[in-house]
Amino acid sequence: MDPRSRWRLGFAVLSALWSLASAVTRYSIPEEIPVGSVIANIAADLGLDAHTLLERKVKLDYIHSKKYLEINKDTGELFIAEKIDREYLCPAKTSSFCFLKMDVIIESPIRIFNIELEIMDINDNAPQFRRERIPLDVSESATPGERFSLTNAVDADVGENSIETYYLSESNEFTIEIQSGSDGTKYVDLVLKASLDREKQAVHTLILTAVDGGIPARSGTASIIIQVLDTNDNAPQFDRQVYSVDLIENAPIGTLIMQLNATDLDEGVNADVTYSFTLYTSEKTQEKFSLDPNNGEIRVKDVIDFEEVKSFEMYVEAKDKAVSPLSGQCKILVFITDLNDNHPEITIKSSQSFIKENDPIGTVIAVISVSDRDSGDNGKVVLSIHKAEMLPFALNKSSDDFFALTVTESLDRERVHSYDITLQVTDRGTPPLTDNETISVTIQDVNDNAPTFPQILYTIHLMENNEPGALLASLTAQDPDLHENQYLVYFIIEKEIVNTSMSMLFSINPENGNLYALRTFDYEREKEFLFHIEARDSGLPPLSSNVTVHIIILDQNDNTPLIVSPWRPQGAVIEEKIPRSSDKGSLVTKVIALDADSMQNSRITYQFLQITDTPLFSLDQYNGEIRTTRMFSYRDPKDQHLVIIARDNGEPPRSATVTIKISTVEVVTQFTETTEVPVEYDLITDLNLYLLIGLGSVLFLLLITILVIIVLKCQEPKPSQAAPQGRNSVISQRNSSTIADSTLISSDAYWYSLFLAETRKGKVVVRQPLPNGTGYIVSSIPGSAALTETSASRSSTLQESSSDLP
Repeated sequence: MDPRSRWRLGFAVLSALWSLASAVTRYSIPEEIPVGSVIANIAADLGLDAHTLLERKVKLDYIHSKKYLEINKDTGELFIAEKIDREYLCPAKTSSFCFLKMDVIIESPIRIFNIELEIMDINDNAPQFRRERIPLDVSESATPGERFSLTNAVDADVGENSIETYYLSESNEFTIEIQSGSDGTKYVDLVLKASLDREKQAVHTLILTAVDGGIPARSGTASIIIQVLDTNDNAPQFDRQVYSVDLIENAPIGTLIMQLNATDLDEGVNADVTYSFTLYTSEKTQEKFSLDPNNGEIRVKDVIDFEEVKSFEMYVEAKDKAVSPLSGQCKILVFITDLNDNHPEITIKSSQSFIKENDPIGTVIAVISVSDRDSGDNGKVVLSIHKAEMLPFALNKSSDDFFALTVTESLDRERVHSYDITLQVTDRGTPPLTDNETISVTIQDVNDNAPTFPQILYTIHLMENNEPGALLASLTAQDPDLHENQYLVYFIIEKEIVNTSMSMLFSINPENGNLYALRTFDYEREKEFLFHIEARDSGLPPLSSNVTVHIIILDQNDNTPLIVSPWRPQGAVIEEKIPRSSDKGSLVTKVIALDADSMQNSRITYQFLQITDTPLFSLDQYNGEIRTTRMFSYRDPKDQHLVIIARDNGEPPRSATVTIKISTVEVVTQFTETTEVPVEYDLITDLNLYLLIGLGSVLFLLLITILVIIVLKCQEPKPSQAAPQGRNSVISQRNSSTIADSTLISSDAYWYSLFLAETRKGKVVVRQPLPNGTGYIVSSIPGSAALTETSASRSSTLQESSSDLP
């Protein structure tokens, strides 16, 4: 039979015997048994039929407890439903018994059976101390046998499984005694069994172990930290009884002779030591020396003279600060060493504090004498200049003990404006004694430096349309001289620009060098100025220097774009005619605008401001070309009104507008005798069409090139001949009956732009100079007119036009 079966059988027998003695059915089980373990067959113990339990609805009714048990309604077995912890179920240790009470209730008929389940303790908890570290302070004067209470351990188990005894780690000074309370609780006391000495061991660390009576036994530990408290049982001690010290005479007051150090093995106030002279130390000695009561430093308090006293004796006591203080004494012998204690002396017989920077080499600054009251080698002296290699001065011996201080190098006040000359005299004693004297010399200024500007060229950017009187820059020169040699006057070096004096354009403040503009500048007329400014000091003779000033006028967007093509009087509407059969992408006209500004301010873009039919025309925003975006349809009106705005890229932008009226005309095709009527089938293939277009384009470009070369070769300037007045026209007509389309007084830029635009339209462009030479008359000849003329007429027209070209 396995141990679990025997355990069940034993408890079942015990339960049956207990039920015979009482109306309450009792069972006993140990705690912590596994869930599902069967305690007993309750049906058999209560005399019930196990097969009727389910029918009679048997159930357990717990009294003030959780549902730890359950009944198997098929077999009538009572089993563990949840693990039982006795320490949780019965936390109070007033009794070693712990019962779990419940009722078994069945129906048909209703019967109630009382059941008590005793939970027996097992050793599942180890002893624990409330504190793992127990501090304890014990005086080293404590007597053996003295007791100290310790915190006891606790064990959640009961009976034999509770704390049985305590053990202490090995110690020569301490042991423990265990006592039992009325409830069986074990208490432990720490007992001192030997005297303590803090100076040997200041801290004792012991391990206290609590062991319970379970099988197997469990234990818990705590550390006992015993701090031994000090008592004043040690006197301060010096490392030596007699100290010997050598001290030179005339040692500076405050010189440290020695530092005493008395040690006390105690701690705290028992180890704090103070030092003092005893009554055996003479008053004269105490006048010459001082003793620091806290750190034991002995220092020189008054002048020590070997000729007066050759040695001193001092007696010092060290005492602790305990209530009953202890003390120790020592003796100090101080021996004085004789020195060369008379310093040499320097006497300035005569000197001058100011010299000019242009004084010649050899100029005498001062006459000096030296002396020493000592005799022998101690009375022999050497005079020198401190850091003489860095100074432009030297000493020349004129007679015994007399020296002259002279200039040895050229002086420059701007580099060094004053000198502190330190004369040092040293005797030949051992150790040598020295003395020094300082002579201060100030260098007076002479006008030996011309003014200098920090830059050789000042570039100043000035926005056009400036206000008169605007500050342009501050041109400040520097002069390292002093006083009147440093005072500068600024003025503009005169220079004429287009019969205008520079002083009429700009002004400079003669005192501070502030440069001002006297009038408003226009970038389109004046783009830069280059002139010189001179700075002159007030010395005698005056010195000067000049600097170049380059003023660059910056462009401002102050000019509105001017529409030059198609040209029209102010407010007039431009009329353009275009065949109604024009293809998509046909050039209608080109708007050209000029802006007198520069850079971004002259960059012009074109946009439609108003348009009759938006999808019909396109406008290139950069070159101003207006082209058709599709072919005209019968629904499109005959006249189209376009308002184009030309806007520059300045800030803020400026703009101009032009209104163009575009009229569509019908083109009638006239057939000549040589005109062939197209047949129904296509004789021209795609390849032939491409070849014809290419060949025609090449021939057309060649013809235009030849015409331009002829015009340029034949042109001769005729300044006295006026341009034909019959070629002027306000409205540009796409009509074969008109020889000239437009005439305008133009600049070279417009001439080039118009040449490109009109050439694209198939026109020949010529320009004629005006009589006064202020511009040109630009004329364009339609290609259609040129094609209808005879070759002789075309030749004469070109010759006439070329003769007017410049």
